[in-house]
Amino acid sequence: MTHVFGFAIESMVAVLLLLTILYCVRLNKQLLRLKADEQSLRATIGELVTATEIAERAIAGLKVTASATDQTLGQQLTKADMYSTALAKQIESADALMRKLAGIVAVSRPATAAATPAAQPQQPAMPDANSMAAAAAAFAERARLRLATGKAA
Repeated sequence: MTHVFGFAIESMVAVLLLLTILYCVRLNKQLLRLKADEQSLRATIGELVTATEIAERAIAGLKVTASATDQTLGQQLTKADMYSTALAKQIESADALMRKLAGIVAVSRPATAAATPAAQPQQPAMPDANSMAAAAAAFAERARLRLATGKAA
């Protein structure tokens, strides 16, 4: 019986050793997979670092571009403001010229003041665009003739 009892204990130890070896083989495979995953993770981290550096350079370039664009836009806004002021002055000058031309056209029309009572002063009506254009053309033609005759004399 002691042989059977010794044999049973030896058999159990052998089974436990076999289970331990199988468990070690399984752990070894998992460790190998983990090391392979570590290598791929390192590669991924390397790619991420490279992409981050590229993005930082792109952001720096965008900052420089935004600064240059801001400066250019500021200059263009300043120019636009100057042109706007100049245009406003030219519009005022054109208004004054239109009032003068309207006065010239009003004087050159036949007087109809006899038909209206003298007691009621009437504001001169604004002439239509065609008569204004014709009067301006006549005025310009007379000015050209005066210049032409002044140069010839």
